[in-house]
Amino acid sequence: MRFSMLGLAFFLAATTTPTFAQDGPHTARLTLVDAMRMAESTHPAVRNRQAQLAAAEGNRKEAEAFLFNNPELSLQQTRRQNEVTDSGDTAWSLGVAQTLEMGGQQSKRRAAAAAGIASINAEIDDARRQVRADAATRFFAVLAAQHRVLLEQRSANLFGESARAVAKRRAAGEDTRLDANVAMVEAERARNSLASASEALLAARSELATVVQLPPSALPEVDGDLAKYADTLPYTLVQLLASAQAMPKQRALLAREDVARAKLGVEQASRYPDLTVGLQVGREGPNDARERLTTLSISLPMPLFKRNAAGIGQALSDVAQAEIERASLARDTQARVRQLWSRLASQRDRVQRLQRLVVPASADNQTLSLKSLQAGQIGLLDQLIVNRQALDAERDLNDVLAEMHATQIELETAAGWPMEGNTQ
Repeated sequence: MRFSMLGLAFFLAATTTPTFAQDGPHTARLTLVDAMRMAESTHPAVRNRQAQLAAAEGNRKEAEAFLFNNPELSLQQTRRQNEVTDSGDTAWSLGVAQTLEMGGQQSKRRAAAAAGIASINAEIDDARRQVRADAATRFFAVLAAQHRVLLEQRSANLFGESARAVAKRRAAGEDTRLDANVAMVEAERARNSLASASEALLAARSELATVVQLPPSALPEVDGDLAKYADTLPYTLVQLLASAQAMPKQRALLAREDVARAKLGVEQASRYPDLTVGLQVGREGPNDARERLTTLSISLPMPLFKRNAAGIGQALSDVAQAEIERASLARDTQARVRQLWSRLASQRDRVQRLQRLVVPASADNQTLSLKSLQAGQIGLLDQLIVNRQALDAERDLNDVLAEMHATQIELETAAGWPMEGNTQ
């Protein structure tokens, strides 16, 4: 039959799935859980936040001290010399003084320190969520890039076999120059697409390696199936909006607001003067008439001119800014969650249409066109169009799946939803 050899070449190339291989050094293949766990435990963003705990713990220990001000110890010695009698004596005194805060600053300072630790812990949780989300996003990007390379390899095999078959038929005078040129162009385009997909895969693997903190010489491969993760969502929009109110970033800003309010209390209490109590003992007088002195002193500044207005004003500004930032985040988060929810719904609908209608129909068209080509009912150009359409359908599905997973991760991150609920 006239098209038997060409049809066989199409069939073999279209049904062959190449083995995925990577050149160069690589690590063991990662699962999604592996990637998120490695990023969470090694990423600098998390470690930087954890390093800030030492400073917060120092503030807490200082605030929990019995008194904020240290006692002051004084020692004084005086030598007297009588020029008339040429006699002298030595006087000395030893004293201790303690400054006491009278406005209750100590309790407010402790509240500020506790809120500061809560804020940093919430920021650590937020940093962990961010790096887990970043790792999951990069993981799915590598997964999509790996599948894209497989698709482009199939395309290169398919159109390469077609070009060789048509070239043989052209040499035998059975096909036209136009057919040979069309087949050659399609084969070269397929090779170019394969090279581009391989470059994109290398870049995606490098980005994932950076997130999970692998050595520069190690590029990860991943295990998984994009379509496997496209299941029913384990949450509703109402649940996401409720979760957003308790997300780590929101808790961190709330704790920062508590810190600002506690510091405002410290500054307001500082308007009251601190009381300084001192006790001093000593001896003075001639050697034959020594006197022992005990002195109790109390000093209290008069708050007539300086009333700590600058400190209170700055603290009020900090409180207002913290309130504005938290309210702004709450509003922006609600809007962002709704926007991402709508985008995800659209992408899931596109995936379902491609999976149910487009991809099966395109695969069926390939089978039908192959039979028609072998029967001489269609020509080479028609077969090329059908094959290109089938490959484009799979490319579209792969791209939409990648976009859908990226959107879902972004949605769960924005809403503070536990990622273990769906990504694992």
